[in-house]
Amino acid sequence: MRPALSVIFFTTASGAGYGLLGLLGLLAPAGLTPATPWFGLASNGLGLALVTAGLLASVFHLGHPERAWRAMTQWRSSWLSREGVAAVVAYPIFLAFAASWIIFGRPNAILGFIAALIATTTVFCTGKIYSTLRPIRQWHHPLTVPGYLLLSIFTGLSLLAALTLSPRIGVAAAVMAIAALGLKYRYWHSIDRSLSATTLATATGLGQLGQVRMLDPPHATPNYLMHEMGYRIARANSARLRRAVLGAGFAVPALLLLLGIAGGPLGVLAPVAALLSLIGTLGERWLFFAEATHTQALYYGLNP
Repeated sequence: MRPALSVIFFTTASGAGYGLLGLLGLLAPAGLTPATPWFGLASNGLGLALVTAGLLASVFHLGHPERAWRAMTQWRSSWLSREGVAAVVAYPIFLAFAASWIIFGRPNAILGFIAALIATTTVFCTGKIYSTLRPIRQWHHPLTVPGYLLLSIFTGLSLLAALTLSPRIGVAAAVMAIAALGLKYRYWHSIDRSLSATTLATATGLGQLGQVRMLDPPHATPNYLMHEMGYRIARANSARLRRAVLGAGFAVPALLLLLGIAGGPLGVLAPVAALLSLIGTLGERWLFFAEATHTQALYYGLNP
């Protein structure tokens, strides 16, 4: 599918923001982050800024942004609606947790746990939006939702390591980087080896009559479906981008964090690692959309 920059930015920024806010909700009450109100303001402010920027990008991706509120009315059956509801519910919880920290000087453990729970729920809903789309085999995959959750934790931990310069958080971020590398490698290996169960024969129901082939394309000129659903990335380019994501986005941040913990300038290496983690996630998200193929491509002579 054709990658939309607004959705790529949305899933990267909001995922990192929810990861950071959720981790703050769990770690700050346990005394694993600086307890000063100034740190609470800076860290919660960064998380809320990322979440807000991502959500605004998702709204303006719509053809009619003024109708975005309608997306939350179908929460009984739509994961997109559930994501919207969770995102709206999350704001007052995040703000209440930040206020307990900044105003009263001590992060509230109960609010922190609820903040972590709603942050995880929102990212889970985002992953389910894609994993439930059966016509796109690369998305309808058991590793789609775990990938969204793991990358959210990884980028959140990377940002938190850069903010706190804590060796313990740095080690956790490095471990998550390696875990993300392993998960993405396994995911890409899986989608490369699998084939779509849908063919022209099964799509048309004519398989029992013999071999099914296209005589003419559905349209004689380019159209919206071909533009949006027929996007193709060359295999060589895809392989290079995958290596870049695994290396620069996951392996290098882990190495930088470990070097900083071992005695290097952690104050320099941790922010660089956080930046690379965000850039790597942007690349991963671009590939997530660019490599997706819809079954309707069969009718245009493409193999989904």
